[in-house]
Amino acid sequence: MAAIVTLTLNPALDVFTGTESVRPTHKLRCTAPRFEPGGGGINVARVVHALGGEVTAVFPCGGSPGAMFEKLLREAGVPIAPVPIAGTTRESFTVDEEKSGEQYRFVLPGPSLSGDELERILDAVGGIDGPSAYVIASGSLPPDCDPAIFRRLCALCGKIGARLVIDTSGDALAAVEGSCAFLIKPSLREVQELVGRELADEAMECEAARELLERGFADVIVVSLGERGALLVAENTELRMPAIEVPTGSAVGAGDSMVAGITFALASGKSLEEALRYGVAAGAAALITPGSELARREDVERLYSAALAKGSTQNRS
Repeated sequence: MAAIVTLTLNPALDVFTGTESVRPTHKLRCTAPRFEPGGGGINVARVVHALGGEVTAVFPCGGSPGAMFEKLLREAGVPIAPVPIAGTTRESFTVDEEKSGEQYRFVLPGPSLSGDELERILDAVGGIDGPSAYVIASGSLPPDCDPAIFRRLCALCGKIGARLVIDTSGDALAAVEGSCAFLIKPSLREVQELVGRELADEAMECEAARELLERGFADVIVVSLGERGALLVAENTELRMPAIEVPTGSAVGAGDSMVAGITFALASGKSLEEALRYGVAAGAAALITPGSELARREDVERLYSAALAKGSTQNRS
């Protein structure tokens, strides 16, 4: 199987706790905290590892939260290549209000990265032992980070012979234009923002995805359509995969699981159609799991086999 490297430029040590009710000015007595390593590329690496893929997670790391972050990933058996930084790895706090069942999520901005630190991170991506077939850059950018980092990453991937997969949003996603990555995975809302118009039907969705191809965002556009599944558009291919109906436990990590599933399938030699189906199965598998738990291999394989038997992909090549 081809090797995969994930890059998370703004990882977060996720802290989960609960309290009876959230009220201003009061001291809120919380339950014992639970810690997890988080961030788009970290989640992707964890899922690829769970699926049995060969993956290494690259990320900046600093301070005591960074030390715990590393420890958690090593305990999970995920191969990592942390890059020391002067700043402190950010923390994100999730508080469940027991009285109402509501959840409150507090996301900190994270440390700024110096030019030298960014260089060392890119060197780490290119310096993983053995050739990497895929590099996945996923998640938000740290404060003050120039989105042009994606162009530099694309050039690096060209040098090392890897395909670049990007999953980000906002200004960072807009900056991918012209970089000619291998694959991006925007949501429908993000596609609408990029093309500057509402997309009222399936034909308009395909037209917009093709516009992104022409503008040099990527060779393959995978549009996440939520409850409607996903759309894949490449030069001579249009594929639609309806969502797999599952009982929903939590939507946390569904998008990251989808990216992991698609890339893992491609690295395993599957076609674009098979990879899309596998990715949708991985996203659905993440919905089954409770809380912040990501997709499990047995669920992904079961859902993929069921979708394969059903033959539900609509193929227009």
